[in-house]
Amino acid sequence: MEKYSYYPEGMRLDSKENKEYISSLAGLERARQEGIILEAMAILCNNSMSLHVDLGNGIRGIIPREEVIWEPSGNEVKDIAVITRVGKAVCFKVKEIRCPENGTPFCILSRREAQRECYDCYLSHLVPGDVISSKVTHLEHFGAFVDIGCGIVSLLSIDCISVSRISHPSDRFEIGQYIRAVIKSIDRESGRIYVTHKELLGTWEENAGLFNVGQTVAGIVRSIEDYGIFVELTPNLAGLAEYKEGITVGQTAAVYIKNIIRERMKIKLVLIDNYKGEKTPVSNTFILPSEVRHIDRWRYSPEGSIKQIETFF
Repeated sequence: MEKYSYYPEGMRLDSKENKEYISSLAGLERARQEGIILEAMAILCNNSMSLHVDLGNGIRGIIPREEVIWEPSGNEVKDIAVITRVGKAVCFKVKEIRCPENGTPFCILSRREAQRECYDCYLSHLVPGDVISSKVTHLEHFGAFVDIGCGIVSLLSIDCISVSRISHPSDRFEIGQYIRAVIKSIDRESGRIYVTHKELLGTWEENAGLFNVGQTVAGIVRSIEDYGIFVELTPNLAGLAEYKEGITVGQTAAVYIKNIIRERMKIKLVLIDNYKGEKTPVSNTFILPSEVRHIDRWRYSPEGSIKQIETFF
């Protein structure tokens, strides 16, 4: 876990500190006074579009519609953005504790205030090249949306997921998966933040160094062209095999490594077998050390390579 306190939603849910605060009215009152950000599960959305949160011990939490989402651009929040929180962990700050004379105590909560604090105290201070924790929230054909803190979402476009081409972000990620990401750019006017991921998956040499000529290894068919078939060996490395009938994208392939050409960043393969695999054999292990918090430049290409692929932050 990162050492800052503005985690993606779900990361603090089972922490000892979070459980202590929401275990009693006294703990919730202390959290209110101290301005602590807490988490609990949203269990329903009523007809007024308010979220009901399960705080445990018979204590209800209510997040009014206007307190569900902080929108930095000032745009209207759509109902779908509210109702899709049901069944998921939500962060919040305690605004008020009400104890009716003839009823069960309940709390008025604000997710919006938690998100605004997260942006003001953490996200707004980030710069391109900073490496952060994030959580995949949903997938579209053009990219993945990731929670970069307190439910604030950033776009990770498909071309930034890996160097190896994929047809859909689901080829790489699952909803709910925690990943590391790099701040790509920040629009200070709108507050929108964009992230990238491929820079964390190693250079061509680091990936190619995992293999030797003469080995037969497993990969995933990612692209079929007239001139050959691209087989992904690692998330940032693909090789080319000769075209063959009966192959489909997404199949597992056993390939023989015929040649590795460093100056051209080429790996020549011979396709031995192909089948529908139960699980992807391609490792998604990060090559960048976990303690690295910032990168200024990333160069994928080897020195002297004809083609140069690099990112400047």
